[in-house]
Amino acid sequence: MNKLPQLVDEDAPLFLISTAARLAAMHPQTLRSYDRLGLVVPKRTKGRGRRYSAKDVARLRLVQYLTQDEGINLNGVRRILELQAEAELLRRELTRLTAEIQRLHTDHRSGRVYTATATGDIWLGRTRQRPRELMP
Repeated sequence: MNKLPQLVDEDAPLFLISTAARLAAMHPQTLRSYDRLGLVVPKRTKGRGRRYSAKDVARLRLVQYLTQDEGINLNGVRRILELQAEAELLRRELTRLTAEIQRLHTDHRSGRVYTATATGDIWLGRTRQRPRELMP
């Protein structure tokens, strides 16, 4: 949510259902329905009360936009949200692998050799030094 201060953790469960409903311009019963359907699942207090985060409110607004403005049914919205979550996981994995490739590339220049085992483990070794007479 762009209007909240940057100091607020967007995953922190801060809002009661009434506040989250007001922020998302929805009826609290709609939030309860979305919770039952698994579209937006808030954190729970020990007394089982719902607590919504800023990220949850943004997701509620997205669900509302997709259903009301784009005419997508709730099953379609669920699939879109699943694909978004999967894409985010893949983005994080791509970032991690890119950093790993960069690190390996840098290590390769320093004369290290990596070997992958059949289980996917990586073994770090060293290249043999070239004889001095063959070095440029």
